[in-house]
Amino acid sequence: MEKTKKKISPTLLFLILFGIVSLFSDMTHEGAASIQGAYLTLVGASATAIGFISGLGELVGYSLRYVFGKITDKTKKYWPMTIIGYLIDILAVPLLAFVGRNGWIFACALLLIQRMGKAIKKPAKDTIMSFAASQEQVGRSFGIQEMLDQIGAFLGPLLLYLVMLFKFGNDDFEMYSICFLILSVPSLITIVLLFLTKKKFPNPDQFEPEPKEYVPFKMKKSFIFYIIGISIFAFGFIDYSLVAMHITRTYVGGNSFITLENLPLIYSMAMVIDAFAAIIFGKLYDKFGIISLVIASLLSASFAVFIFAFNSLPLLMIGVAMWGIGMGAQESILKAVVTDLVPKYCRATGYGIFECSFGIFWFLGSTILGILYDTSITAMIIVSTSSQLIAIPFYIISYRRNKLISEQKK
Repeated sequence: MEKTKKKISPTLLFLILFGIVSLFSDMTHEGAASIQGAYLTLVGASATAIGFISGLGELVGYSLRYVFGKITDKTKKYWPMTIIGYLIDILAVPLLAFVGRNGWIFACALLLIQRMGKAIKKPAKDTIMSFAASQEQVGRSFGIQEMLDQIGAFLGPLLLYLVMLFKFGNDDFEMYSICFLILSVPSLITIVLLFLTKKKFPNPDQFEPEPKEYVPFKMKKSFIFYIIGISIFAFGFIDYSLVAMHITRTYVGGNSFITLENLPLIYSMAMVIDAFAAIIFGKLYDKFGIISLVIASLLSASFAVFIFAFNSLPLLMIGVAMWGIGMGAQESILKAVVTDLVPKYCRATGYGIFECSFGIFWFLGSTILGILYDTSITAMIIVSTSSQLIAIPFYIISYRRNKLISEQKK
Protein backbone atom coordinates (compact mmCIF):
# COMPACT_ATOMS: atom_id res chain seq x y z
CA MET A 1 0.00 0.00 0.00
CA GLU A 2 1.46 3.36 -1.05
CA LYS A 3 1.91 6.00 1.55
CA THR A 4 -0.08 9.15 0.86
CA LYS A 5 2.08 12.23 0.66
CA LYS A 6 1.10 14.95 3.07
CA LYS A 7 0.46 18.12 1.10
CA ILE A 8 1.69 21.41 2.43
CA SER A 9 -1.23 23.73 3.24
CA PRO A 10 -1.65 26.96 1.23
CA THR A 11 -1.24 29.01 4.42
CA LEU A 12 2.05 27.33 5.32
CA LEU A 13 3.28 27.67 1.73
CA PHE A 14 2.48 31.38 1.84
CA LEU A 15 4.33 31.76 5.16
CA ILE A 16 7.39 30.01 3.72
CA LEU A 17 7.37 32.02 0.47
CA PHE A 18 7.02 35.28 2.36
CA GLY A 19 9.75 34.08 4.69
CA ILE A 20 12.08 33.64 1.71
CA VAL A 21 11.26 37.18 0.60
CA SER A 22 12.21 38.32 4.09
CA LEU A 23 15.40 36.23 3.88
CA PHE A 24 16.76 38.24 0.96
CA SER A 25 15.42 41.48 2.40
CA ASP A 26 17.28 40.78 5.64
CA MET A 27 20.43 39.90 3.70
CA THR A 28 20.25 43.49 2.46
CA HIS A 29 19.49 45.58 5.52
CA GLU A 30 20.98 43.30 8.21
CA GLY A 31 24.14 43.01 6.15
CA ALA A 32 24.21 46.80 6.23
CA ALA A 33 23.41 46.83 9.96
CA SER A 34 26.46 44.66 10.70
CA ILE A 35 28.82 47.42 9.49
CA GLN A 36 26.56 50.43 9.95
CA GLY A 37 27.96 51.55 13.31
CA ALA A 38 31.59 51.20 12.18
CA TYR A 39 30.77 52.93 8.86
CA LEU A 40 29.12 55.89 10.57
CA THR A 41 32.23 56.20 12.74
CA LEU A 42 34.42 56.18 9.59
CA VAL A 43 32.42 59.01 7.99
CA GLY A 44 32.60 61.21 11.08
CA ALA A 45 29.68 60.41 13.42
CA SER A 46 30.11 60.45 17.21
CA ALA A 47 28.64 57.93 19.69
CA THR A 48 25.93 60.44 20.63
CA ALA A 49 25.11 61.00 16.95
CA ILE A 50 24.96 57.24 16.29
CA GLY A 51 22.72 56.69 19.30
CA PHE A 52 20.47 59.58 18.25
CA ILE A 53 20.20 58.49 14.61
CA SER A 54 19.63 54.85 15.58
CA GLY A 55 16.85 55.94 17.89
CA LEU A 56 15.42 58.49 15.46
CA GLY A 57 15.42 55.85 12.74
CA GLU A 58 13.46 53.51 14.96
CA LEU A 59 11.13 56.38 15.90
CA VAL A 60 10.42 57.06 12.22
CA GLY A 61 10.25 53.37 11.41
CA TYR A 62 7.87 52.57 14.25
CA SER A 63 5.82 55.66 15.10
CA LEU A 64 4.55 56.14 11.55
CA ARG A 65 3.37 52.52 11.52
CA TYR A 66 0.28 53.58 13.43
CA VAL A 67 -0.61 55.98 10.60
CA PHE A 68 0.08 53.40 7.89
CA GLY A 69 -1.66 50.72 9.92
CA LYS A 70 -4.83 52.85 10.01
CA ILE A 71 -4.52 53.49 6.26
CA THR A 72 -4.11 49.78 5.61
CA ASP A 73 -7.15 48.84 7.71
CA LYS A 74 -9.24 51.51 5.99
CA THR A 75 -8.21 50.77 2.40
CA LYS A 76 -7.53 47.01 2.74
CA LYS A 77 -4.70 47.56 0.23
CA TYR A 78 -2.43 45.05 1.89
CA TRP A 79 -0.21 44.20 -1.09
CA PRO A 80 0.29 47.77 -2.46
CA MET A 81 1.35 49.05 0.98
CA THR A 82 3.70 46.10 1.43
CA ILE A 83 5.32 46.50 -2.00
CA ILE A 84 5.81 50.29 -1.76
CA GLY A 85 7.38 49.88 1.67
CA TYR A 86 9.71 47.13 0.51
CA LEU A 87 10.91 49.17 -2.48
CA ILE A 88 11.85 52.16 -0.32
CA ASP A 89 13.29 49.98 2.45
CA ILE A 90 15.75 47.87 0.49
CA LEU A 91 16.72 50.28 -2.30
CA ALA A 92 17.96 52.88 0.21
CA VAL A 93 20.70 50.53 1.44
CA PRO A 94 22.84 50.26 -1.76
CA LEU A 95 22.77 54.06 -2.05
CA LEU A 96 25.00 54.19 1.05
CA ALA A 97 27.80 53.21 -1.36
CA PHE A 98 27.72 56.75 -2.75
CA VAL A 99 28.15 58.60 0.55
CA GLY A 100 31.27 60.80 0.67
CA ARG A 101 34.13 60.36 3.12
CA ASN A 102 32.69 62.99 5.48
CA GLY A 103 29.10 62.35 4.51
CA TRP A 104 27.71 61.02 7.79
CA ILE A 105 24.71 63.38 7.51
CA PHE A 106 23.83 62.00 4.05
CA ALA A 107 24.32 58.45 5.36
CA CYS A 108 22.01 59.18 8.28
CA ALA A 109 19.39 60.59 5.89
CA LEU A 110 19.45 57.39 3.84
CA LEU A 111 19.06 55.33 7.00
CA LEU A 112 16.00 57.40 7.92
CA ILE A 113 14.53 56.85 4.42
CA GLN A 114 15.10 53.13 4.81
CA ARG A 115 13.22 53.20 8.13
CA MET A 116 10.39 55.11 6.42
CA GLY A 117 10.04 52.20 4.01
CA LYS A 118 9.78 49.81 6.94
CA ALA A 119 7.09 52.04 8.47
CA ILE A 120 4.99 51.75 5.31
CA LYS A 121 5.40 48.00 4.81
CA LYS A 122 5.37 46.54 8.32
CA PRO A 123 1.71 46.90 9.43
CA ALA A 124 0.48 45.55 6.07
CA LYS A 125 3.10 42.79 5.95
CA ASP A 126 2.55 41.65 9.54
CA THR A 127 -1.22 41.73 9.04
CA ILE A 128 -1.24 39.53 5.93
CA MET A 129 1.22 37.23 7.69
CA SER A 130 -1.19 37.05 10.64
CA PHE A 131 -4.06 36.00 8.33
CA ALA A 132 -2.08 32.89 7.39
CA ALA A 133 -0.60 32.41 10.88
CA SER A 134 -4.06 32.38 12.46
CA GLN A 135 -4.80 29.17 10.53
CA GLU A 136 -1.58 27.53 11.74
CA GLN A 137 0.08 27.69 15.17
CA VAL A 138 0.66 31.42 15.66
CA GLY A 139 3.91 31.19 17.59
CA ARG A 140 5.36 28.57 15.26
CA SER A 141 4.30 30.58 12.20
CA PHE A 142 6.04 33.76 13.29
CA GLY A 143 8.95 31.62 14.48
CA ILE A 144 9.36 30.15 10.96
CA GLN A 145 9.17 33.67 9.52
CA GLU A 146 11.83 34.92 11.92
CA MET A 147 14.05 31.89 11.33
CA LEU A 148 14.06 32.56 7.57
CA ASP A 149 14.61 36.27 8.31
CA GLN A 150 17.65 35.42 10.37
CA ILE A 151 19.12 33.04 7.82
CA GLY A 152 19.22 36.11 5.61
CA ALA A 153 20.53 38.17 8.49
CA PHE A 154 23.33 35.61 8.85
CA LEU A 155 24.14 35.40 5.14
CA GLY A 156 24.22 39.19 4.64
CA PRO A 157 27.04 39.89 7.12
CA LEU A 158 28.81 36.69 5.96
CA LEU A 159 28.74 37.99 2.37
CA LEU A 160 30.28 41.27 3.51
CA TYR A 161 32.91 39.38 5.49
CA LEU A 162 34.00 37.60 2.31
CA VAL A 163 34.16 40.94 0.50
CA MET A 164 36.31 42.37 3.29
CA LEU A 165 38.47 39.24 3.40
CA PHE A 166 39.65 39.93 -0.16
CA LYS A 167 40.21 43.59 0.78
CA PHE A 168 38.39 45.21 -2.12
CA GLY A 169 39.10 48.95 -2.27
CA ASN A 170 42.15 51.05 -1.43
CA ASP A 171 41.16 51.70 2.19
CA ASP A 172 38.47 50.92 4.77
CA PHE A 173 36.10 53.58 3.42
CA GLU A 174 36.20 52.24 -0.16
CA MET A 175 35.88 48.68 1.10
CA TYR A 176 32.73 49.56 3.04
CA SER A 177 31.31 51.43 0.03
CA ILE A 178 31.79 48.33 -2.13
CA CYS A 179 30.02 46.26 0.54
CA PHE A 180 26.92 48.46 0.33
CA LEU A 181 26.98 48.29 -3.47
CA ILE A 182 27.11 44.47 -3.43
CA LEU A 183 23.99 44.46 -1.24
CA SER A 184 22.03 45.64 -4.29
CA VAL A 185 22.02 41.99 -5.48
CA PRO A 186 19.87 40.56 -2.65
CA SER A 187 17.74 43.72 -2.72
CA LEU A 188 16.80 43.09 -6.37
CA ILE A 189 16.12 39.39 -5.67
CA THR A 190 13.77 40.51 -2.88
CA ILE A 191 11.72 42.61 -5.31
CA VAL A 192 11.41 39.76 -7.85
CA LEU A 193 10.33 37.22 -5.20
CA LEU A 194 7.88 39.68 -3.67
CA PHE A 195 6.02 40.09 -6.96
CA LEU A 196 6.04 36.31 -7.54
CA THR A 197 4.50 35.74 -4.09
CA LYS A 198 1.84 38.36 -4.80
CA LYS A 199 1.02 36.68 -8.11
CA LYS A 200 0.51 33.30 -6.45
CA PHE A 201 -1.42 34.67 -3.43
CA PRO A 202 -3.22 37.86 -4.56
CA ASN A 203 -5.76 37.80 -1.67
CA PRO A 204 -4.07 36.57 1.53
CA ASP A 205 -6.81 38.20 3.66
CA GLN A 206 -9.07 35.33 2.60
CA PHE A 207 -7.01 32.85 4.63
CA GLU A 208 -8.69 33.96 7.87
CA PRO A 209 -12.51 33.83 8.08
CA GLU A 210 -14.36 37.07 8.76
CA PRO A 211 -15.50 37.51 12.39
CA LYS A 212 -19.13 36.65 13.12
CA GLU A 213 -19.84 40.13 14.40
CA TYR A 214 -18.16 43.50 14.01
CA VAL A 215 -17.13 45.25 17.22
CA PRO A 216 -15.45 48.71 17.03
CA PHE A 217 -11.76 48.61 17.91
CA LYS A 218 -11.16 49.10 21.60
CA MET A 219 -7.89 48.42 23.36
CA LYS A 220 -8.37 45.71 25.97
CA LYS A 221 -6.58 46.20 29.27
CA SER A 222 -4.51 43.10 28.54
CA PHE A 223 -3.32 44.82 25.33
CA ILE A 224 -2.60 48.08 27.18
CA PHE A 225 -0.46 46.32 29.81
CA TYR A 226 1.31 44.46 27.01
CA ILE A 227 2.07 47.75 25.22
CA ILE A 228 3.47 49.22 28.45
CA GLY A 229 5.69 46.17 28.91
CA ILE A 230 7.13 46.11 25.41
CA SER A 231 7.68 49.89 25.51
CA ILE A 232 9.79 49.63 28.67
CA PHE A 233 11.62 46.71 27.10
CA ALA A 234 12.32 48.74 23.93
CA PHE A 235 13.64 51.63 26.03
CA GLY A 236 16.36 49.45 27.54
CA PHE A 237 17.29 47.24 24.59
CA ILE A 238 20.55 48.59 23.12
CA ASP A 239 20.68 48.95 19.33
CA TYR A 240 23.40 46.90 17.63
CA SER A 241 24.90 50.04 16.06
CA LEU A 242 26.10 51.05 19.53
CA VAL A 243 27.32 47.52 20.22
CA ALA A 244 29.29 47.51 16.93
CA MET A 245 30.78 50.91 17.68
CA HIS A 246 31.89 49.71 21.15
CA ILE A 247 33.48 46.59 19.66
CA THR A 248 35.28 48.75 17.08
CA ARG A 249 36.62 51.12 19.74
CA THR A 250 37.53 48.48 22.32
CA TYR A 251 38.75 45.46 20.36
CA VAL A 252 39.72 46.47 16.80
CA GLY A 253 43.33 47.55 16.35
CA GLY A 254 44.83 45.81 19.38
CA ASN A 255 45.96 42.24 19.83
CA SER A 256 42.36 41.03 19.63
CA PHE A 257 41.11 38.48 17.10
CA ILE A 258 38.52 41.06 15.99
CA THR A 259 39.33 43.23 12.98
CA LEU A 260 37.24 45.50 10.76
CA GLU A 261 37.22 42.69 8.18
CA ASN A 262 35.71 40.04 10.47
CA LEU A 263 33.44 42.39 12.43
CA PRO A 264 30.37 41.22 10.43
CA LEU A 265 30.94 37.65 11.67
CA ILE A 266 29.99 38.68 15.20
CA TYR A 267 26.68 40.02 13.94
CA SER A 268 26.20 36.83 11.91
CA MET A 269 26.63 34.80 15.09
CA ALA A 270 23.98 36.92 16.81
CA MET A 271 21.60 36.37 13.89
CA VAL A 272 22.04 32.57 14.01
CA ILE A 273 21.20 32.60 17.71
CA ASP A 274 18.29 34.93 16.92
CA ALA A 275 16.95 32.38 14.39
CA PHE A 276 17.09 29.44 16.81
CA ALA A 277 15.65 31.55 19.62
CA ALA A 278 12.73 32.58 17.39
CA ILE A 279 11.78 28.96 16.64
CA ILE A 280 12.22 27.81 20.25
CA PHE A 281 10.34 30.70 21.82
CA GLY A 282 7.69 30.64 19.07
CA LYS A 283 6.89 27.04 20.05
CA LEU A 284 7.00 27.97 23.74
CA TYR A 285 4.52 30.76 23.03
CA ASP A 286 2.04 28.30 21.49
CA LYS A 287 2.31 26.26 24.69
CA PHE A 288 2.66 28.88 27.45
CA GLY A 289 1.63 32.22 25.92
CA ILE A 290 3.28 35.45 27.09
CA ILE A 291 5.11 33.57 29.84
CA SER A 292 7.58 32.52 27.13
CA LEU A 293 8.44 36.21 26.72
CA VAL A 294 9.17 36.42 30.45
CA ILE A 295 11.62 33.50 30.12
CA ALA A 296 13.34 35.12 27.12
CA SER A 297 13.63 38.46 28.92
CA LEU A 298 15.24 36.84 31.95
CA LEU A 299 17.78 35.11 29.71
CA SER A 300 18.74 38.21 27.74
CA ALA A 301 18.23 41.14 30.14
CA SER A 302 21.85 41.41 31.34
CA PHE A 303 23.56 41.23 27.92
CA ALA A 304 24.91 44.78 28.38
CA VAL A 305 26.94 43.67 31.40
CA PHE A 306 28.85 41.08 29.36
CA ILE A 307 29.34 43.34 26.31
CA PHE A 308 30.23 46.68 27.93
CA ALA A 309 31.50 46.01 31.48
CA PHE A 310 34.51 43.86 30.61
CA ASN A 311 37.34 43.89 28.09
CA SER A 312 37.06 40.15 27.49
CA LEU A 313 36.46 38.45 24.16
CA PRO A 314 34.72 35.35 25.64
CA LEU A 315 32.39 37.51 27.74
CA LEU A 316 31.70 39.71 24.72
CA MET A 317 30.62 36.61 22.75
CA ILE A 318 28.32 35.55 25.61
CA GLY A 319 26.80 39.04 25.69
CA VAL A 320 26.23 39.11 21.92
CA ALA A 321 24.60 35.66 22.16
CA MET A 322 22.26 36.96 24.89
CA TRP A 323 21.47 39.97 22.69
CA GLY A 324 20.56 37.53 19.90
CA ILE A 325 18.16 35.67 22.21
CA GLY A 326 16.44 38.96 23.04
CA MET A 327 16.08 39.84 19.36
CA GLY A 328 14.72 36.39 18.47
CA ALA A 329 12.08 36.62 21.17
CA GLN A 330 11.15 40.13 20.01
CA GLU A 331 10.58 39.17 16.41
CA SER A 332 8.59 35.99 17.02
CA ILE A 333 6.64 36.37 20.26
CA LEU A 334 5.87 40.10 20.12
CA LYS A 335 4.06 39.78 16.78
CA ALA A 336 2.29 36.56 17.78
CA VAL A 337 0.82 38.24 20.86
CA VAL A 338 -0.75 41.02 18.77
CA THR A 339 -2.38 38.41 16.51
CA ASP A 340 -4.02 36.84 19.55
CA LEU A 341 -5.05 40.10 21.25
CA VAL A 342 -6.43 42.06 18.25
CA PRO A 343 -9.29 40.93 15.92
CA LYS A 344 -8.80 40.59 12.14
CA TYR A 345 -10.67 43.70 10.92
CA CYS A 346 -8.48 46.12 12.90
CA ARG A 347 -5.26 44.13 13.26
CA ALA A 348 -3.18 46.51 11.13
CA THR A 349 -4.19 49.28 13.55
CA GLY A 350 -3.24 47.03 16.45
CA TYR A 351 0.17 46.39 14.90
CA GLY A 352 0.49 50.12 14.24
CA ILE A 353 -0.19 51.00 17.89
CA PHE A 354 2.17 48.30 19.10
CA GLU A 355 5.00 49.33 16.78
CA CYS A 356 4.44 53.07 17.25
CA SER A 357 4.84 52.80 21.02
CA PHE A 358 7.77 50.41 20.61
CA GLY A 359 9.51 52.87 18.28
CA ILE A 360 8.99 55.96 20.42
CA PHE A 361 10.52 54.26 23.44
CA TRP A 362 13.29 52.71 21.33
CA PHE A 363 14.13 56.24 20.15
CA LEU A 364 14.14 57.66 23.67
CA GLY A 365 16.15 54.74 25.00
CA SER A 366 18.69 54.73 22.16
CA THR A 367 19.29 58.46 22.51
CA ILE A 368 19.73 58.30 26.28
CA LEU A 369 21.85 55.14 26.16
CA GLY A 370 24.07 56.72 23.49
CA ILE A 371 24.60 59.79 25.70
CA LEU A 372 25.29 57.57 28.72
CA TYR A 373 27.88 55.62 26.72
CA ASP A 374 29.85 58.85 26.28
CA THR A 375 29.45 59.83 29.94
CA SER A 376 29.00 56.70 32.10
CA ILE A 377 29.01 53.16 30.71
CA THR A 378 28.07 51.83 34.15
CA ALA A 379 24.92 53.96 34.17
CA MET A 380 24.09 52.79 30.65
CA ILE A 381 24.37 49.14 31.73
CA ILE A 382 22.12 49.72 34.76
CA VAL A 383 19.45 51.52 32.71
CA SER A 384 19.48 48.84 30.00
CA THR A 385 19.29 45.84 32.32
CA SER A 386 16.77 47.26 34.78
CA SER A 387 14.40 48.41 32.01
CA GLN A 388 14.18 44.92 30.53
CA LEU A 389 13.52 43.42 33.97
CA ILE A 390 10.90 46.06 34.89
CA ALA A 391 8.95 45.10 31.75
CA ILE A 392 8.38 41.54 32.99
CA PRO A 393 5.59 42.27 35.54
CA PHE A 394 3.56 43.97 32.79
CA TYR A 395 3.84 40.86 30.60
CA ILE A 396 2.54 38.77 33.50
CA ILE A 397 -0.39 41.13 34.18
CA SER A 398 -1.31 41.11 30.47
CA TYR A 399 -1.16 37.32 30.39
CA ARG A 400 -3.40 36.96 33.45
CA ARG A 401 -5.99 39.45 32.24
CA ASN A 402 -6.19 37.87 28.80
CA LYS A 403 -6.48 34.41 30.36
CA LEU A 404 -9.30 35.63 32.62
CA ILE A 405 -11.22 37.09 29.64
CA SER A 406 -10.80 33.83 27.69
CA GLU A 407 -12.13 31.79 30.61
CA GLN A 408 -15.13 34.09 31.00
CA LYS A 409 -16.07 33.61 27.32
CA LYS A 410 -16.14 29.82 27.68
